[in-house]
Amino acid sequence: MKKTVTLFLLMLCGVLTYAQQADTLKTFSINASLWSRGEFRDGALPAENGVDHAAFLMSNNVIGMNYSGKNLEARFSPKFFGIWGAKGSGGMAIEEAWFGLKGGGWFLRLGRQKLSYDDERIIGSNDWAMATSTHDIVKAGFELGKHKLHILAAFNQNNENTNGGTYYINGGQAYKNMQAMWYHFDPLPQLGASLIFMNTGMQNIMLTEEENKTEYQQLFGIYASWKPGNFGLQASYYRQTGHDENGLPIHAWMTSAEADWRAFDWMSLNTGFFFMSGDENFFIPAQGALGMMRKTEVRGFNPIFGSHHQFYGAMDFFYVNTYYGGNTPGLQDYHAGIRLRPLQALSLGVSYHLLATAVPIENASTLVLGHEVELEASWKISKDITLMAGYSFMNGTETMQLLKRGDEDRLRWAWLMLMVTPQFLNHKW
Repeated sequence: MKKTVTLFLLMLCGVLTYAQQADTLKTFSINASLWSRGEFRDGALPAENGVDHAAFLMSNNVIGMNYSGKNLEARFSPKFFGIWGAKGSGGMAIEEAWFGLKGGGWFLRLGRQKLSYDDERIIGSNDWAMATSTHDIVKAGFELGKHKLHILAAFNQNNENTNGGTYYINGGQAYKNMQAMWYHFDPLPQLGASLIFMNTGMQNIMLTEEENKTEYQQLFGIYASWKPGNFGLQASYYRQTGHDENGLPIHAWMTSAEADWRAFDWMSLNTGFFFMSGDENFFIPAQGALGMMRKTEVRGFNPIFGSHHQFYGAMDFFYVNTYYGGNTPGLQDYHAGIRLRPLQALSLGVSYHLLATAVPIENASTLVLGHEVELEASWKISKDITLMAGYSFMNGTETMQLLKRGDEDRLRWAWLMLMVTPQFLNHKW
């Protein structure tokens, strides 16, 4: 802890030294990200009350105000989001509200802000969802030449208490406190690698407020990317240790590898896989039945703050929605895809996924969950307007039926989305 504080103070001194210089250019801009999306789901999510289909419309509208000077920057972005017609759904919120000091490659940023690192599997903004991922956090570091170092620190509480300790549950964040360090190095223009370490404190939910114990879990790993010409390779490996909010020890891991090739200006191909460890002796009781799984350790990998939608199948059945009992059988995904651009403003994509659990499920004869095909189209109507659509189909196995606690093996999901991103003002002086 003392080393972290010392490093923060050194970075602050560097920033303040540059901040004494006179500003030469200031910029103020106002922009917006406005989207509305309609969805039709038929078996794409776990069945509830025997009904396994739904259709709805949703919106997410963000207005961003940005200021940037030589040594000072700030952003304030209120938003309105919700399901059309739903009573009490969504409402107004502050997506980002932060200010920062910068100078000479050093920076210090405080307040509510989005975080995005590497491919966003571990820490991402999750912009697909209405409630995007933001953090009330201090971020400091430097970006000089081939080196980037970011240090993050957060501490969350429900109220401004003068007494009562630091018990934190059912708050705006899933964690009580968090410290992280991310380092990125580019030895070559086409080669980059990142190291990350994150320590997350969670309130122990098995103890009373008087006992008040914080459980800490650690995540550490590496991400690397190589892009020689029209080819691209990415790989990652992460491990999790420590204890979860129930006080159980964690021994989990994941790995991934991706490859892409831009064959022509109008066509690109990609393929890859990932493996995420799962809880042993995983089982799900039949629909309408009760069951309990007693475990002494956590082996299911948790991507924590990642942008889940872009990795685990477009239907958001995995890692966006929890499984029965809060456990996970892990996930294997072997996928390939093609993207075409027949016109400059039109993009078409097709991808295939072979999905399987990482551990056996009781009463299931195979790890394979099914085969998923995803179709996607994007048409840039103008500079500020984009129309997108998608359709996903999954032919599930009996294992998928057990995991869903339903009897439907054909899962479908379709969506249509309009996004408008105007810039209302961009003033420099």
